[in-house]
Amino acid sequence: MSTVTRGQIEQAIQGWIEPHLGRDLVAARAVREIGVDDAGAVTIDMVLGFPMSPGARQKLGAAIHERVSTVDGVSAVKVQVDCEVRTHGIHRSTDAVEGVKNIIAVASGKGGVGKSTCAVNLALALSAEGARVGILDADIYGPSQPRMLGISGKPESPDGKSLQPMTNYDVQSMSAGYLIDEETPMIWRGPMATQALEQLLRETNWDDLDYLVVDMPPGTGDIQLTLSQKVPVSGAVIVTTPQDIALLDARKGLKMFEKVNVPVLGVVENMSTHICSQCGHEEHIFGEGGGSRMAEQYGIELLGSLPLDIRIREQADGGKPTVVADPDGTLSSSYREIARNIAARLSLQSQDSPSRFPKIVVENT
Repeated sequence: MSTVTRGQIEQAIQGWIEPHLGRDLVAARAVREIGVDDAGAVTIDMVLGFPMSPGARQKLGAAIHERVSTVDGVSAVKVQVDCEVRTHGIHRSTDAVEGVKNIIAVASGKGGVGKSTCAVNLALALSAEGARVGILDADIYGPSQPRMLGISGKPESPDGKSLQPMTNYDVQSMSAGYLIDEETPMIWRGPMATQALEQLLRETNWDDLDYLVVDMPPGTGDIQLTLSQKVPVSGAVIVTTPQDIALLDARKGLKMFEKVNVPVLGVVENMSTHICSQCGHEEHIFGEGGGSRMAEQYGIELLGSLPLDIRIREQADGGKPTVVADPDGTLSSSYREIARNIAARLSLQSQDSPSRFPKIVVENT
């Protein structure tokens, strides 16, 4: 029997590309330990930097098991896959948000592209994968998360200074919609809205979150700039439809994040196709391939595409979004796949990334 080396095992692992990371697990530094005994029995311990459900981890382990088993001299293979979410991409020039490891901004250039529905389902999908998740409704003028999450009432404030997050479906949330009546308009100028956003973010007692998903308002105004410049945003996700007009505005949102040095994790193409509920005919009513062209043009990832489906709208309006209303359905699977892609791309960012803003020093000469 030939002697098995660690190098041979690593080479076998490198031959398989993890689809969410887009690279092999050795290059992604997910392989923590490789053990080989004299009888050729191999043990592999891997730790992923993003959440993955037990079933998905089992499939990953099986893929590695299959490849390593083909190495000459290997008599047995045992693969252990764990997940550990760390903090990524914190601006050194901004203060971290207590109780939050990573902040993911979900944005769009214009309204009506389904951004809020995507945000809540992606938050629920990350939670379903095993992460501790919260969602902040940053649309001060048009908060929608309370209804989508099926939450009513007002948050408690035990100390009179901070707020307890409202929770449903194992997701913590905070929104201006919890503090006012649903039909009351927020007639505030920009500075008032941005101050309210910072208070909602920093004065909420977030409880040990791996990810805080921020449902951004549409556009590139005061609130977007405040969040991008004063809050340690780990990464941004752009939601668009394939329609040319929506893509024009989505590009503006992407450029805004680039200007303030917030990494764009990728683009989600919503309403990519419509499938008739009566006959099953599929049609690209808003255009075809717009999200992929945008991703290619700007060198970012197309994180996934979602159809125009009446169930998504009905379930969100009813306070039970798709991921919890039909957890085993194809739509939920799409949201969970996109959520894995987002978290995996974020995990590749260096934990000790350099400051994204220049440090200005004034010296007497």
